[in-house]
Amino acid sequence: MHMEKPFFEDKPHEECGVFGVYDPDNEMGVVSACYYGLYALQHRGQESCGIAINDDGVITSYKDLGLVNEVFTPSAVNALPEGQMGVGHVRYGAQDKNNRVNAQPFVVRHIKGTLALGHNGSLTNSSKLREEYELKGSIFHTTTDAEVIAQTITRERLNAPSIEDAIASAMEKFVGAYSLVIMSPRKLMAVRDPLGFRPLCMGRFGKKGVVFASETCALDSIGATFVRDVEPGEIIVVSADGLKSIKTNLAQKRAVCIFEFIYFARPDSVVDGDSVHLSRQLAGRFLAQDSPADADVVIGVPDSGLDAALGFSKESGIPYGIGFIKNRYIGRTFIAPTQEKREHDVHIKLNALSETVNGKRVVLVDDSIVRGTTSLQIVKMLRKAGATEVHMRLSSPPYTHPCYFGTDDVSNGYLIAHNYSVDEIKDIIGVDSLGYLDNSHLQALAPHSTCGFCDACFSGNYPVPVDETLREDKFSKKISVEIGKNK
Repeated sequence: MHMEKPFFEDKPHEECGVFGVYDPDNEMGVVSACYYGLYALQHRGQESCGIAINDDGVITSYKDLGLVNEVFTPSAVNALPEGQMGVGHVRYGAQDKNNRVNAQPFVVRHIKGTLALGHNGSLTNSSKLREEYELKGSIFHTTTDAEVIAQTITRERLNAPSIEDAIASAMEKFVGAYSLVIMSPRKLMAVRDPLGFRPLCMGRFGKKGVVFASETCALDSIGATFVRDVEPGEIIVVSADGLKSIKTNLAQKRAVCIFEFIYFARPDSVVDGDSVHLSRQLAGRFLAQDSPADADVVIGVPDSGLDAALGFSKESGIPYGIGFIKNRYIGRTFIAPTQEKREHDVHIKLNALSETVNGKRVVLVDDSIVRGTTSLQIVKMLRKAGATEVHMRLSSPPYTHPCYFGTDDVSNGYLIAHNYSVDEIKDIIGVDSLGYLDNSHLQALAPHSTCGFCDACFSGNYPVPVDETLREDKFSKKISVEIGKNK
């Protein structure tokens, strides 16, 4: 098993968050709404961010590497026109980090107008579409699926009577996950793939204001009222003519990502009708039922492990305690080049409370183990703080297969549960016992997703066919137009 990845990469990362606002009467302010909406979605991507504003049909954008408050300084915010609508994006890049050109929203100026697009997800046929367009003379400037999506839509727009018709035609060519916010000179649109892999919701404010976001927490951040989720295969169009819903005939059995409930989404969000906070508590209760432990205190790894730890405590009767203090101001961290510095980075981000664990048998609850490197250091931290026993419980099943639908993931070689048994993992990370959530409980975590969810990272059952060559494309080599290396 490869263990050289940096510790802060020892979790799957949701690659993106999208946000869009329509405010023709300037009831809220488009720029400030985008700013605060992205701030609420910062957990979905910390590499780069951007905002595009539509002011009377003219689209102006600004984007850069960094967190929302780093990129959108007062001068950057003031330079943007107020406008009547806007789209925003936060991104965590998988293979192409530290490359400003890949920041979104992606803006295209074509013969029939201008298009601004933000994308959350990943197309499994992106490389094939890109190659098809390259052979026809297209030139790509980024390594993102967003550019492939924008290219497809603009090609369809040449013959389509409207932008929404072009989007509907383009959707027939896409395979995989995509939740989109798209802005043309006169319209704001929200689009969700036919299986509904990634969340996307709609809210309202004032008399005419409409907002779209990856999570409901972004609606709350600007005082908008949740209306409903965008349905799989649906296109919602907002313009001066009002709001229009287009239901494509592409909708299939749902495949909502179950990891949204376990790890990705903020606990105060509601995804497709289910509270993330309650889903995680329920996972903890199931863990206590199936994998009990004789212990003195239950603690969670911040942040996504906290709700599950609370559920474990309630179900088992073992007291809940605060076991770690998390540094909320650390932001992004560099990739430490040595083992010693990597271990130091874990202590910068987390510090164990000896007052909680010293001399006690501890149940340690986390959402998942991907590579195992961070778990190893956290367990060492607890033992150094005086824990006599550490019993680790995971609020997800073993993470055994790569995700191809919008997660910064790893090949099988990096997935500890793909290469080792539960007992072997227990010894590797140095715990006294190890228990995972059973797959049979997953449906209960998202009871409203009765039409289906995606658990491919646990089961290997992908909702759409995955080309075997995609593994190499996604995890070993970068696509043919990788910026800066094909000169």
